[in-house]
This record gives sequence, C-alpha cells and structure tokens, in this order.
Amino acid sequence: MLSKSESKFIKSLQLKKYRKESGRFIVEGRKNIIETLQSNLEIDNIYVTQPFLNENHNILGASKYRIEIVSEKELSNLGSFQSNSAGLAIVQIPESPVIDYTNQNFFITLDDIRDPGNLGTIIRIADWFNLPQVICSESCADSYNPKVINASMGSFCRISCHYTNLKTMLENATIPVIGTSLKGINLHDFSFPRAGYILMGNESTGIKPELLKTCSQTVQIPRLGKAESLNVAVATAILCDNLFRKS
Repeated sequence: MLSKSESKFIKSLQLKKYRKESGRFIVEGRKNIIETLQSNLEIDNIYVTQPFLNENHNILGASKYRIEIVSEKELSNLGSFQSNSAGLAIVQIPESPVIDYTNQNFFITLDDIRDPGNLGTIIRIADWFNLPQVICSESCADSYNPKVINASMGSFCRISCHYTNLKTMLENATIPVIGTSLKGINLHDFSFPRAGYILMGNESTGIKPELLKTCSQTVQIPRLGKAESLNVAVATAILCDNLFRKS
C-alpha cells in the first residue's frame, strides 16, 4: 500500500506548479506505460495492478525501474482516469533542447492552444507525419498535463514541445510562416514552400493579429457545408496531409 506522502506527491503532479517544481509528470494506462518503457524517458516508479504485471511480465520484468503492486481503486484515486486497471508511472521531464532546424523543414506552430485534448491530439498528428518538434506559444497548455499525455496516445514519447515567445520568433523567422485564416487563399490552390512554420491559432479566436502580420501567406480549408468552424486539431491534420501530398 502506498504511503500518504507518496500518494500526496503523485496527486500533486496533476498541477503544473508541482510538475515544474519536481521535474516529474505522470503517465497512465497500458499503452502509455508500454510506450514510455520503450522510449528514452527516465522513469522513477511504476505502480501496476497484478493482472497488468502478469500480462506484461516480459516488458515489466526486464525493467530496471521500481515496480509496486497496487489496486485499481488506488490507481483511480491517484490519477486522472475514472478507472485504471493497468498502471501509472512517475516519469522525469527531459531537458528541452533548442529547436533543431537541420533535420526538420516544417514545424507545427501553435498560438494559444488552451485545450489539453487538442494539444495532445496535435502531438499525435505531428508524430503521424514525422514532425518531431512542435513549437508552442507560452500560453499554450502544458504538454505534460495528464490530459495532453493521455490524448497523445504515446506520441509524447517521440515529440518535443518547445515553448517560446512566438511574436519574437516569427518576426525574426528565416523560413516562411504559413498561417490559417478564413480570409486566406484556398488550401487546395496553395503550393507549399520547401520549409516553413505552419501556424495554427486559438480554438475560439484564431491567430492573434500581431502574429498574422508575420505570415508570408494565409490559407483556408475550403468549406462546402454550413459548419461555423473546424476543431484546431482536425484543421492541423488537414494542413499536414495537404503539405505532404504536395511536397
């Protein structure tokens, strides 16, 4: 059984303040734990149910990390899942290196994406299209928020999110900035350059006016029906598909 202090520490990692102070975040569920074990991330502790340990003994048994058996009820009390029959891991937040422009031409760039589920899904999309670095404004959701981790479905292990002052960065950009706007040209008529920032705006308000000014070009996804808007993660996936279809 977990001690009160250990339980309190794990629960505290739901909050950004304590993740930042400790340099730790939580990973929940079967897929995310297996993905983490197969990554280069450093794990402090893993808490698992006996059935999950039995089913994954080949992976967990060979692990160098501390593994503790807990009940489903304990797991549900510790993490963000309403029910968790697998496990939970405490993982070290890696140091974020500077953005590497040598091995990546296009960068998904996010302005004020507040919804953790959207950010997690965009991280998953970046992984799908092999864009291992995502650039975020300082007001974006924390990439180590449990809801972001869960929505990424393991892609957080391969994608790094860089937080920066987008206005300063984009004003000094040496590659084109392609923004999304309802006033932009039809995406299907747009020829992507050889490299660039793909700038996606806030779920409700879109790209900030001061950032729109940095755009080399704005594009819109043609609307054929009557929906008022698209989810930002869906729009990101459509842009990435068009980018690689035409590149």
